[in-house]
Formats: sequence, structure tokens, C-alpha cells
Amino acid sequence: MSNVITLNKENKEIREKIIEAGGSDVYKCYQCGKCTGVCPWYQIETVELPVCRIAQTVRLGAMLISEDKEETAKETEEVYRCVGCDACVNECPHGVSIPDIIRAIRSILVNFGSYPSTLKSPISKIHNVGNPLGEPKEKRVDWAEGLDIPIFEAGIEFLYFPGCLPAYDPRLRKVAQATAQILKKAGVSFGILGEKEWCCCEAMRRAGAEYLFQEAVKTNIDAFKSAGVKKIVTTSPHCYTTFKNDYPEFGGDFEIIHTTQIFYELIKQKKLVPQGLSGLENPSYNDKTSHSSIKRVVYHDPCTLGRQSGIYDEPREVLKSIPSIELVEIENFSREYSLCCGGGSGGLWLDWPKEERIADVRVQQAVDTGAEILAVACPYCLQMFEDSVKTVNISIEVKDISELLADSIKR
Repeated sequence: MSNVITLNKENKEIREKIIEAGGSDVYKCYQCGKCTGVCPWYQIETVELPVCRIAQTVRLGAMLISEDKEETAKETEEVYRCVGCDACVNECPHGVSIPDIIRAIRSILVNFGSYPSTLKSPISKIHNVGNPLGEPKEKRVDWAEGLDIPIFEAGIEFLYFPGCLPAYDPRLRKVAQATAQILKKAGVSFGILGEKEWCCCEAMRRAGAEYLFQEAVKTNIDAFKSAGVKKIVTTSPHCYTTFKNDYPEFGGDFEIIHTTQIFYELIKQKKLVPQGLSGLENPSYNDKTSHSSIKRVVYHDPCTLGRQSGIYDEPREVLKSIPSIELVEIENFSREYSLCCGGGSGGLWLDWPKEERIADVRVQQAVDTGAEILAVACPYCLQMFEDSVKTVNISIEVKDISELLADSIKR
């Protein structure tokens, strides 16, 4: 694979704009190529994406300068191929953040309207109604119907922030409902904000829509502070990372907890005592000898929860606490080496050809372990993997950890 760049012309002004927008890491890159070797696109034989070339292209002022429409379209596609998984950051000896450089490039493309049309729809919908699905604000709380969950007010300990997909998507609503059932079973004091909350906008910031991100940040921070929120429990790792790492930049200092973290603490405190999964024989807590009582489960580490947040053990401990589960791992592609689902940085809304779907590769890796269930802890991953299971016709069930835990505490 060649990383040689032929320069016909350069544009120092564009280079400086990219660097000012957050791409200063281009100067730290020395083209060792480690990032290219771990990029998830490396697993797709039909795709050539020399990641290390991106920093060099920017540094030389050779990015976004072509006047040829086909060349510009090809360059834009390459820029938007990054799924923000941080695998490259994890391996870089200089700590270069290619995703930050990519985000800076994308911000320029968005400002000029030269970005994928499939991303224009969710960006517009968030601006208009606060969520990428374009659903009415007043329906954001519909998922909680019949669960007797209070609207957050002073005196309640936690705000539960399900995120856009679990709030609106028919399949992913089950994740929010399972989470609420678990918290109620354990006696946790929590409430919701419903239509007052907006999308966290993490994905749209990574897609380059910085103006929209800042609009969402202000809306959410104002809503949180007005309600007296101090602690937030999130279902989506994307909400978790942006609330924890990005919102403080704009005055949003809250204690952020992912659902797998609070589940683990509740189990340790014996406020939750998981039993066997429904439909199986119900072994005692320490009895995992009956094969008819066991489900083999493989856990997928979401990029934003694992590499970007360092949360690896809590999800596994929750799964291991369920007597009916035998937890297995994907050899060579687990924990910090987990392969991205392809949904990050706007990838959830991009329509790649069938032969270029990273999620298909990941699902096959899970199937190869002999697992019956692929457990996830991210709405993006769940949606991407379920789509792959259907299109590739693979036999494996995709479940969020909250769904498995909720099932185990029904008795």
C-alpha cells in the first residue's frame, strides 16, 4: 500500500483552518503506519484507507483543494469513512488523534455544505425537534408509559437519560424499559426529563456539525441545571463520553454513570440478585454444571465505552453474575482491540455497500466463538448488529446487557 502523495498544488489557508479547528496533531504524526494496521476498515478487503496519509495530506496543504468533482467526492467519502473508534489513537506512539483531525476537516465540509446527504437529514431533525429521528418532542417520554417513573425534581438522586434511539426506536425502547425496571427493582431514586432533553449530539459533533453540538449542549445543560440534576445515568456510551468529557467545556459539570457501572454496583451491594434467564432451567447461583441451563454469551466492547472510557470490567461482571450465562471472548479482538460496529461518528446514518459493512465482520467473529447471544452495551452497536444478523442471515441473538439482567431478576 503506497502512502506517497503527489502534490500538484497546495493550499496553506485550508491547512491552517483545519489545524485551528482542532487538527494540530498532524504535526506529531511521523507516518509509522500503525494506525492503518488497526483501523477497522483494514478488515474489509475491498477498502483501502491508509489512515496515516490523512495527517500528511493536511500538513502538506493538499486536503480539500481539488476542483474536480469526482476527486472531491472521493476525498469526502474517505474523510467520512472514519467511524471514530479510536483504535488508531490506542496504537499511536505519539498519541496522535486522527479522529480529532478528521472532525476538524469535517467541520469545514459541513460549513460549506459539502458533506454526505444522508447526514443532512439527522442534523436538520436535531436542529428542528431535538432528535435525529425527527420524532415529536412530546413523544420522547412515551417509552416510559406504564412504568410509573417520575419527572426529575429536587430530591431525586439520579436523572436517567436513555438517549434518542432508546427513547424513540421501537426495538431500542426495550433497552430503556429494561433499565428502568432494573433501577426500580433495586430501589434506586431516579427520574426522567422527557421532552425537555435534547440529543447529546456527540455523533453530530464528530460528523463536523459543531454549531449544532453547541446548540444541543446549551439546551441540555440549561434543562439539567434548571431541574437540579447532579448525577446522570446514561444508556448510550456516546451520551456518557460527551457528557463526561465535552460538556464540562461549556459549564456542564455533572457526575456521569453508565448503566453497566450502576448495575455492577447494585449487584455488589446485593440490591440485585440475578437468577437464571427465562426459558431455561433455573440453577442455583453457583451451579453452572447443567448445559441445558446455560447460554453461551459473547460480549462486544463498544468503542466509546471501552477504548474511550476504559470501562471493560463492569459489563463483564454483570454478565458473569447471571447464573445461566457462560461468558466467552472474541480471540484477538476483545477489550481495547475490539472491532468497531461501524456506527460511530455518523456511521449509523451512512449507507455503505453490503460488502463494506464492518458490523458484518464483527458479527461473524461473535458467531465463530460458538455464542448464542451477542451482548452489547450501546444502542448503536445493537442496531448495527441486528441489521447485520438480518441481512447476512446469521443465527445469533443480539441483546443489550440491560435486557439480560432485567430478565434474570423477574422472579
